Amino acid sequence: MKIATWNVNSIRTRKEQVKQWLMENKIDVICLQETKVMDGDFPVDFFTDIGYHLYIYGQKAYNGVAIFSLQPLEDIRYGFSGVLSENIVDNFDEQKRVISGVINNIRIVNLYVPNGNSLGSQKYEYKLRWLEILKQYLTTLKNEYSEELLVCGDFNIALEDKDIYKAEGKENHIMASTLERDALKEILNLGFADIFRKFTVGGDYYSWWDYRQGGFSKNRGWRIDHIYLTDKLSQKAINCYIDTNPRKLTQPSDHAPVICEF
Repeated sequence: MKIATWNVNSIRTRKEQVKQWLMENKIDVICLQETKVMDGDFPVDFFTDIGYHLYIYGQKAYNGVAIFSLQPLEDIRYGFSGVLSENIVDNFDEQKRVISGVINNIRIVNLYVPNGNSLGSQKYEYKLRWLEILKQYLTTLKNEYSEELLVCGDFNIALEDKDIYKAEGKENHIMASTLERDALKEILNLGFADIFRKFTVGGDYYSWWDYRQGGFSKNRGWRIDHIYLTDKLSQKAINCYIDTNPRKLTQPSDHAPVICEF
């Protein structure tokens, strides 16, 4: 089975590229981020025509997550409020960033973590609070449900210096600050493995490249798209890799898909 995550930076703009890639790579489940479209305007038929079941949770022009699966998913949960109480979630589901479903006793959690804009900004503080809610959300899933967990998406955090093409000074940069990394490490300490690092130890492997200044052609990238597995599930994984081919296309997303195989 192949499970992938990909920030497509507008599904309507990239639908042809996504469809072609799915057909070429025989992906069983794909988690998409930044779909940027209301549910009623999602190009559903474009993907059901090639056999996928679609589960979508979007908003106009911003954010949005979706899961496509060749086999139907069970127990779909939309937002944090699908698991946590309203007094904990507060207004954090106003932005559509979380969706999950179950297949083969694996709960797949698809996330689009806030970017944070800049250190010290209101959006940065929002990101840190959002990550704290995520920690409570995943803790609840692990404690109250029997499924193994696969948590994936655009985390907007490079966990280690080797996940950045040039790490010097990045401790004061959004997506690499100490507080962001510490928040993500606390989540991993709940019992998750960064499955990409099981198969690839070295640096120079990235999933996002800025559109500006030849970011991709010069491989000035960041690894901010991740797949995290509970311990038992990580033992079943046979590969995890980043496919940079879609990033080479005309008008691509600035992210590349990450794929885990079982």
